[in-house]
Amino acid sequence: MQQRSLSRTLLTKVLSVYFILTFVVTLAQIGAEYFNTKRYINSELATLQQTFSGSLTRAIWELNTQQALVIADGLLAIPAVEGIIVRDDSGTVITQLGRHVDISQRHGSELVREGIQLAEQQSGLFGYTFPLIFEFSGRATQVGDVTLFSSRAIVIDRIKIGIFFLIGNAMLKTTFLIILFLFAFRRYLTEPLGELTQQIEDLELDHLEGTRIEAGRAQNSVELGVMTTAFNRLIRRVQDYKAELESTQKELLVSNEKLDQHNLVLEQEVARKTSGLSQAMMDLQQQKQQLEVKQQSLKEEIERRRHIEHALRNKQTELENLVDDLKQTQDRLVQSEKMAALGGLVAGITHEVNTPVGIGVTATSFLAEKIQTLQKAYQEKTLSPKNLEQFIAEASETTSLLESNLNRASDLIASFKQIAVDQTSEAIRTIRLDTYIQEVIRSLHPHFKKTKHQVDVNCPADLKLTCPAGAISQIFTNLLMNSLIHGFEEQEQGHIRITVLEDGNDIDIRFSDDGKGLNADQLEKLFHPFFTTKREAGGSGLGTHITYNLVRQTLKGSIEVSSEPGNGLHYHIRFPKQLAS
Repeated sequence: MQQRSLSRTLLTKVLSVYFILTFVVTLAQIGAEYFNTKRYINSELATLQQTFSGSLTRAIWELNTQQALVIADGLLAIPAVEGIIVRDDSGTVITQLGRHVDISQRHGSELVREGIQLAEQQSGLFGYTFPLIFEFSGRATQVGDVTLFSSRAIVIDRIKIGIFFLIGNAMLKTTFLIILFLFAFRRYLTEPLGELTQQIEDLELDHLEGTRIEAGRAQNSVELGVMTTAFNRLIRRVQDYKAELESTQKELLVSNEKLDQHNLVLEQEVARKTSGLSQAMMDLQQQKQQLEVKQQSLKEEIERRRHIEHALRNKQTELENLVDDLKQTQDRLVQSEKMAALGGLVAGITHEVNTPVGIGVTATSFLAEKIQTLQKAYQEKTLSPKNLEQFIAEASETTSLLESNLNRASDLIASFKQIAVDQTSEAIRTIRLDTYIQEVIRSLHPHFKKTKHQVDVNCPADLKLTCPAGAISQIFTNLLMNSLIHGFEEQEQGHIRITVLEDGNDIDIRFSDDGKGLNADQLEKLFHPFFTTKREAGGSGLGTHITYNLVRQTLKGSIEVSSEPGNGLHYHIRFPKQLAS
């Protein structure tokens, strides 16, 4: 029966187990990538509700079918959307574009009341259905619903590169391990065993003088070295036995006449030497058994290391997943911090607008009352020129008051509208920096108006830049609010200076306050996420971290900070004037 090579057998078993594990792990990674991408596309479909529901709701409410069709075509152009169905308040389909399924079998003519995800169908389609709610005069009316469809093909197309990378990575690692194992087994087992076998086969029993097995490459292996030493010991014993045998033959020639006398002694000597040879063979057999034990130990060691490597790979995968989860959590916290800042801005502007609007309502009521008095006097024919002059004077004063307060409210709302839009958008547009900084300061006026703090801005009047305006708004809002909340915590009257210079193609901004400042340890951690000196007061510690990321990543610039306790805080920000859209 043909004998298989020990190294080939061992290599085949090790690589077979590795191939199976690599195949299973790669399939699991591909499956996980598919479901994660599908879940992300579902979230994109749900996000489209916030983006397009307002305009589509108004189009259906106003019975503007053409505009609804245009909006549906726009939604279909989004890569994640493969089909769309729009229904009106009676459940009638207004338009259905692209690939879709019959949702009437699931919902009938009834409209959905909240967002519902559509499970994946046999055709590979899945989707999301959400209602269209129109609010008018404080009342909410559902005017229809929209179903957006995506498909398995879109998911596979998104993860195609990732799949190729996983398969290529597995093939590369497998190829490397095959080469490594082949080299190791050939160098440390196959070739040394081959050399020893060849030397043993080349031995001539008739010419053993000075002959010995050379260790060669086997000298790096303890087991092969033991076998070589044992075999050389056997050769030396055979040489000794051969020399003793020749000496005995000579003695037989000389002492032939004493053969009968020494026959018994000779038999005893032969028996003794035969026993020694048997003992040597038994020693060789024992050494062989020891070699087999060592080989078994080597197999067990290789298996143990393989399990350790597998455990390390699993631990690495867990750590990578943990890092991804932490990044997603940090992104969600940063987004929450932005929306919280926008919520505070809404509350402040609402309170600020209430004053001029209240004055306008009072003035309007006063003017209406005077008009009714005038009308009554006119009808009763008691209207005198003096009464008319008094009405004209009061009407002029009232309309002037109305105009000034309504203009003030309009300015506040316009400023708030632009700042709010910029803070929730990353669109790149051209702005006049000095005016924009004043708009940001005006939007924060509700926070500063009850204090004696002053904000001085020194910026060239004709300085324009093209950048994400929302980043500029967020940066100055964070810096101003930090100075107000943290820097001026124990001060009744603080001073903030903003100096803007144009340096070639760059914008150089110096922001400083005369607040209480930071010590060296606090300054070192200032840009770290979640670092705050107001943890017990509800501070999130993300304001300066968001500012740092906006300057470095969004504006492609640099930011430096310096401070000492009692000497305020000083920022130096620098970024290009023109950012490509």
